[in-house]
Amino acid sequence: MSAAGRRIGIVVSRFNANITSRLLAGALEALRAHGASDDALTVVHVPGAFELPLAAQRLAQKGNVQAVICLGAVIRGETPHFEYVAAQASEGIAAVARACGLPVTFGVITADTMEQAQARAGGGAGNKGYEAAVAALEMADVLERLP
Repeated sequence: MSAAGRRIGIVVSRFNANITSRLLAGALEALRAHGASDDALTVVHVPGAFELPLAAQRLAQKGNVQAVICLGAVIRGETPHFEYVAAQASEGIAAVARACGLPVTFGVITADTMEQAQARAGGGAGNKGYEAAVAALEMADVLERLP
């Protein structure tokens, strides 16, 4: 699995930036560790997790990329807003992958508390941004080998 010679798009939510900035750092660390050059990486910031699929779709269609990594954090509150945003983000990201035929990975933390989100953004539970980047590279490799 190598990022060398691959163009990768990363779409990052600005909402919960204290979490998503750590996800982005993890994704960049993974990509660089696998040979990505900074000039082959396109990072796009969007307002929130709900907006991730549209930006991912645009990158996949027009960005000359081999994979797109989506990063966000949706933390449960006192209203059902969490369910709507998390569902639309996950469904939208999956739909982009299928429609565009590219790896579009789900690095969106859905957590009940800020502490849970922090644990998954470089804390005790690893870094979901790093994991999403590795998954994107693995899937790009798989798709390249399939007829």
